[in-house]
Amino acid sequence: MGRRLAVLLIPVVLLFVCSPGVRLFYFDGIIEILMPGREHEIFASIIGYLITTFLTEKGIFFQPTRSMTQEKEGVASAQADESYCIGSVKPIPDLSIEVVFSSGGISKLERYQALGVPEVWFWEDGLLKLYHLQDGSYVPIERSLLPGLSELDLDCFTHCVLMAETDAGEAIRAFRRQI
Repeated sequence: MGRRLAVLLIPVVLLFVCSPGVRLFYFDGIIEILMPGREHEIFASIIGYLITTFLTEKGIFFQPTRSMTQEKEGVASAQADESYCIGSVKPIPDLSIEVVFSSGGISKLERYQALGVPEVWFWEDGLLKLYHLQDGSYVPIERSLLPGLSELDLDCFTHCVLMAETDAGEAIRAFRRQI
């Protein structure tokens, strides 16, 4: 039965791979297909813009890897909403950010743990939750432990992300004034 199911799933998965905006995740034998909506994309975009602005203004070397496929073959695969290598370029980013509207959230940490992503942030219900990989497990943290990002004022950041829902331009200007 397992083989038959795999044969049936392959063509379906290939259909989604060729569809713009579709994200695929794999962990523990389960393939998850996500099709982000408008609000999801608004928040993901502004979060990415503000992080990029902060790193640029602070002169911190970074490489934005957005939703590139992060994969450990046969173990786990993920496409974060935003991701970054900080300090140097690496095959797996230092930071992955997920905007959660319908499902996932903290349950996605196992996938990122298998990939070895040092820090994962979740934006959910207007709150930013940060997790750092420590001794093989994620622990909640109050501020980023990544070089340079530890200086980010998370209250200001969160306020500006929320503000962007109604006026992205003003949110960006307010954030720039604060950094």
